[in-house]
Amino acid sequence: MAVFEVRQGSSPVILGFPHTGTDVPASIRERLNDNGRVLADTDWHIHDLYEGLLPDATTVRATFHRYVIDANRDPAGVSLYPGQNTTGLVPETDFDGQPIWKEGEGPTEADIAERLRVFHAPYHAALAAEIARVKAIHGVAVLYDCHSIRSHIPFLFEGRLPDFNIGTDTGKTCAPEIEQVTAEIAAAAEGYINGRFKGGWTTRHYGRPEQGVHAIQMELAQSTHLATEAPPFALDKAKADRLRRPLKTILERIETVAKELKRTGSEA
Repeated sequence: MAVFEVRQGSSPVILGFPHTGTDVPASIRERLNDNGRVLADTDWHIHDLYEGLLPDATTVRATFHRYVIDANRDPAGVSLYPGQNTTGLVPETDFDGQPIWKEGEGPTEADIAERLRVFHAPYHAALAAEIARVKAIHGVAVLYDCHSIRSHIPFLFEGRLPDFNIGTDTGKTCAPEIEQVTAEIAAAAEGYINGRFKGGWTTRHYGRPEQGVHAIQMELAQSTHLATEAPPFALDKAKADRLRRPLKTILERIETVAKELKRTGSEA
């Protein structure tokens, strides 16, 4: 199977999709237990939700599932949130803390090394290549990493998650103008609640605003676009159409800001 899909565009904005893939090789799927085979922690329909919102944007999408290996985790296996419940490079559990592998069939060190080579590294090589290509054209590149998550996950978070969750590692991964316009549009979107994440490894790894590469993560609560946050995880078209309006505005404004950063040289 193809490990990733790339669609090149002419915009300074790149959309990353590390968690929408559902491909699991048969040799790995047979080791998952019944709970794991549900693939519940997929970012369901997110690549479809963003389709066409910024027509000239480049897109880079992982086709493999995060249970194979998580493309938004540090390849060294370092925790994103030390001391807190989270899932790792190759998860042992789902977001509810429940095992996803048959007893004795969990990933070994050799498995992880192989999956880094076959899946994780090629996806990030493709993403890094597109960032370099776009920056060479525009003098600046903005990686907008697209995610979703269930709105209630007690194992990971208390209470209900906001609808929009912006991750910039507390402002380190992008110019403040990019975070500001994103937050303003999210806050002004009627009927939605805006919140904050730090962002995953991808955002923290690539976001180097002093070098003209900006990264921002958008984590959407799945209640904003799914009929239910449980199988079959169907997309609710009416919800999705409503959500696409503020998302389109966010991407258009980020693109405008990126061009302004290039013009003023403030990304340096």
